[in-house]
Formats: sequence, structure tokens, C-alpha cells
Amino acid sequence: MTSRQDVIIVGGGPAGMMTGLLLARAGVETLVIEKHADFLRDFRGDTVHPSTMEFLHELGMLERFLQRPHDKVPDLEARVAGKRLKIADFSHLPVAAPFIAMMPQWDFLDFLLDEAKSFPTFRLQTSSAATGFRERGGRIVAVDLADGGALEADKLVIAADGRGSIARHVLPVRTLGAPMDVLWFHVPKTDDGENRSTGVFEAGRIFALIDRSTYWQCAYVFPKGSMQKLRERGLPALVADIENAAPDLGALSAVLTSWDDLKLLSVSLDRLDRWHKPGLLAIGDAAHAMSPIGGVGINLAVQDAVATANLLAKGLRSRPDVDDLLATVEARRLLPTRVIQRFQKLAQDNIIGALLKPDAKLDRPPFALRLLNRFPWLQRIPARMLGLGVRREHVRSPKAA
Repeated sequence: MTSRQDVIIVGGGPAGMMTGLLLARAGVETLVIEKHADFLRDFRGDTVHPSTMEFLHELGMLERFLQRPHDKVPDLEARVAGKRLKIADFSHLPVAAPFIAMMPQWDFLDFLLDEAKSFPTFRLQTSSAATGFRERGGRIVAVDLADGGALEADKLVIAADGRGSIARHVLPVRTLGAPMDVLWFHVPKTDDGENRSTGVFEAGRIFALIDRSTYWQCAYVFPKGSMQKLRERGLPALVADIENAAPDLGALSAVLTSWDDLKLLSVSLDRLDRWHKPGLLAIGDAAHAMSPIGGVGINLAVQDAVATANLLAKGLRSRPDVDDLLATVEARRLLPTRVIQRFQKLAQDNIIGALLKPDAKLDRPPFALRLLNRFPWLQRIPARMLGLGVRREHVRSPKAA
């Protein structure tokens, strides 16, 4: 064994870094291990939701966060059956920052790291890929590393290492299914005019454009398992499909010149049947892989982190272990996970899957969307669901002297 600490957090994503910050703030000796050398990776979620910024407000960090470059998204729009519709209006949310902040995830994680480093009980160890766990007496006590070393946790290991988590080797997974995969890519902007993020929903076609100031971050949605068919059709055919879906982007043959310009996201929707065992707790995508619908995955993961610190921080400071408290974290976060995944499953089965069928038809927007635009105050309902989530958390973990 090399090195010991109260808590080891596997994974330096939003859930892992927020949990590490909050536990260190509470005086718990915490080590976050990250397999990469830094956070600089592309095509990750770039949305920081109002609930996350409200946590930063409660921690006294929001003003510093908003000083970093970001774009504000006060509402969500989509083009459905050729008509531009507003889906959610965040401006009425009762929070300090009633909007979605578009910020590259590496910048968000760097911010959390800068804040966490102010607490002497926090450490980050990069270039440390976890490969498995070690048990003693039926309890997880350490994390094995790819370089042959191991790190021992005196009280708890938290798996926050995403949908490919090593926790999924020892905890059962329930698959809910997803009808689509996504290709992500960038397109430079050709003008300085005001643009807005939007989604395109038409028969046989789903496409998203996320406004990133100097470029568009784009998502091309296609039926799951059909990547090989896309390749067989050839890149020019795919580029033509994208140009038809988003003509405002202009000609793309000089932008998308190779399949390497597109990054595949294999969409998953699943959750663990049990999030814990003695000495181990899974949170975030490690516990529940979310569909990209609504961009709520990061929001849900950060909520998990806050709930984990709220329920475990005091025990981690005063007790030899918190094994009997791990079920309370799952119980607290299972309801919002189930609710959000249920909505995503309904959207996948009744909207996305239906639109991606070869014989799909969409002559006009669904009644619910037409209703949202006839009575704009109704847009506050999806805004609250997307912006604040279900069973909203607040920071209640202590701050050590």
C-alpha cells in the first residue's frame, strides 16, 4: 500500500471534485484520483445548471465562478416540425443565477480544484488509473492502480468515475436502454451575430446546436448501433444530412474532412440496483448513467455529491466507518434518479425513437409544446425540472474551523 487517507474518491469529474471539495471543507482527509494528467478533454457536458450555481452561492464561491468566461442561456428553444418554439424559461427560478452557464467542463473542474486546494485536507492525484478494489474482511479498503500500486482508504472509497466505473464490476447494474447514439463535432462561426442554442426535431432527423461564442458544438443523433451503416454510406452523405438539418451552418465539407472530426457518444440509460457495499459508495454516472436528453447528467451528479457530503461528512470525521450510513445516500438520491430517468425513457421511446424510424412523420409540433408557447408561464415547469431537478439539495455539510 502507498499512502492512506480517510476517503478516496475515484474520478475527478463534477461528482468527484464537488464531493472532494465538500468533504475537505468539512475537515475530512480526502484524496481524489484522476486517470488523466489534467481535465483538458473535449466533447463533454458544458452546462452548469442553476442548481449547481446555487450550491456555489451557498458556499460563497459564485461570484468567483462567474468571473470565469462563460455564456448565459436564459431559456431553451427548439425547432420542431419547422417551427421555432421555446421550451423552458429559467429567468423566473428562485436562485442567485437563473440561467444555464455554458462553460467547458475542464474550466468548471479547474475552478472546483482551485477552491478545493484552499482546504489543507484536500489532495488531487492525477495520472492514476484505478483498476479495481481490495477487500479485507468483506469490506472495500483500498484501490488498485494501473501502475501496480494501491491506495488505502481508512474509512470509505467513493466511485465517481462515470458510466465505465470499476464499481460496476462489484455492484449490479439495471439497463433501461437507449434508442440512439450521438456524434459530436465543432463548427466555427462565420459571423458575429447573436445566435442561440437550439435543437432540431423533424421526421427522421434530430440535431442540436450549442452556442459556444466562437463556434457551434453540434450533436447529430442517429439510431443506436447504426454507426457502421453511416460509415458505409460515406462521410459526404453524412455531411449532406447535417447541412440539410442545419442550413445556417453553411457548407461543411471543408470543416468535416475526416471521421476523426466526429466523436461518438454511445448513449446509455441505466442505474445500479445497489449503490454501495461495505467501504464503497457509487455516485454520479457511476451509479446512474443518464441520457443526454435535457443535459441533466452533470446536474444530477453534483446533487449526488452535495447529498453525500451532507449525510456522511460528520460521520467521516467522528467514526471509524460510515458503512451503516451509505444506504441513506442511495435512499436520498434514488427518487430523483428514477423520476428523471423515467422522463428520459418516455422521451426516448415516444419522441426520439419514433422520429428516428424510417417511416416517421411529424407534420406539426406535439400538443404539449404548442401549449407551452401559447401560455408562456407554463415554460417555468420544465425550467424548474431541468434547472433545479427533483428533490433539490442544499449545502448542509459542516465547514471545519
